[in-house]
Amino acid sequence: MEPAIEIVGVTKRFRRHTEPNKSIKERLLYFRKNEVKEFDALHDIDLEVAQGETIGLLGHNGSGKSTLLKCIAGTIRPTSGEIRVRGRMAAMLELGAGFHPDLTGRENVFLNGSILGFSREHVTRIFDEIVAFAELEEFIDQQVKYYSSGMYARLGFAVAVNLEPDVLLVDEVLAVGDENFQRKCLERVRRFQTEGRTIVLVTHSPDQVIQLCDRALVLDHGHSLHVGDTAEAVRVFRHALHASSGSTDPVLAEAAAAAAGGALRIAGATATADDGSDTVQPGDGVTIELRYVAADLVPSARARIVITTHDGVQMLNASTFDLLGHDLEALDGAGSVRFRIDRLPFLDGSYRVGLVLQDPSETFQYDQDLEACTFDVFSGRPIIGRVELDIEVEHSTGQRTP
Repeated sequence: MEPAIEIVGVTKRFRRHTEPNKSIKERLLYFRKNEVKEFDALHDIDLEVAQGETIGLLGHNGSGKSTLLKCIAGTIRPTSGEIRVRGRMAAMLELGAGFHPDLTGRENVFLNGSILGFSREHVTRIFDEIVAFAELEEFIDQQVKYYSSGMYARLGFAVAVNLEPDVLLVDEVLAVGDENFQRKCLERVRRFQTEGRTIVLVTHSPDQVIQLCDRALVLDHGHSLHVGDTAEAVRVFRHALHASSGSTDPVLAEAAAAAAGGALRIAGATATADDGSDTVQPGDGVTIELRYVAADLVPSARARIVITTHDGVQMLNASTFDLLGHDLEALDGAGSVRFRIDRLPFLDGSYRVGLVLQDPSETFQYDQDLEACTFDVFSGRPIIGRVELDIEVEHSTGQRTP
């Protein structure tokens, strides 16, 4: 099967004026010419994305993520190299991209549909679904220049996903909008994944890469640092962030070398209810055990626990330092760290436990497993929500007047 996206030797070069003249007077008095320098926003990038694959583009600000996405979308042309996309494509680029500010939301929906190659009849059939998804029924006939950033994001994403593309390009939109909209976006992304659609996701969030992506590309100043496994991509990304900060702290350098050498690794993990099973009743206790192996003596480290729902909502993110007020000391050979929750307040659902071993500065990770173990919470009661609350209900009836 041919890949959905092929990127071969793509370079994108921009020109930058280093010291522009600010006025005609300066030009006449000093006869100074503008200095023009060129820089590569992307340098010789190669990437293949299989049909039905979700790939994340990870990197700091200015790394080239959005530039690469725009090249794939065709809104800018690469200086050299080739990009081939197979299938119908929809792109949700930076906020408001593709919208004409003087047109209404309704007019922009049809304009975007036309740009993406859909007939007016097709857009008319799905128009109500787009508006309902965006939750903009009251504002759809208002000019979009009066929309808030959240309204822009909702309409743009609604158009992109409801046109049912074969390839979806998403630039940071999952970080925009309120919690309900973000959850709706995640649900639609997961549905697209089950339907075998191809997704390219630009993000700053390592958690989103781990949760949503099959593979990841890490970019740094336009160069490809890593393509492949998401956990390794997150490690490469964090090391690149530290390197770009210019820190030369010898303690951090030693920790980085130890992390690279596998000095401390996660050997296993379990989540156990009080009755010994992996199913917990709301209000009961649960013990999460992290087992580790240290190849050599590690003077100090931290263990971090992250508990998320099945749809990626973090319920807990805390380190042993946060909980104890001090670091773990003298890790040597085999050992374990137990996190005990005496009264788990979560309501029914499936929960993932991620575990991380990191140095005390939290700059480097020795090891991580963001799906180290799972547990279920089940009560059988028809209560919807995230946490169990102590609620008292009191009913008073009015007395009849004789």
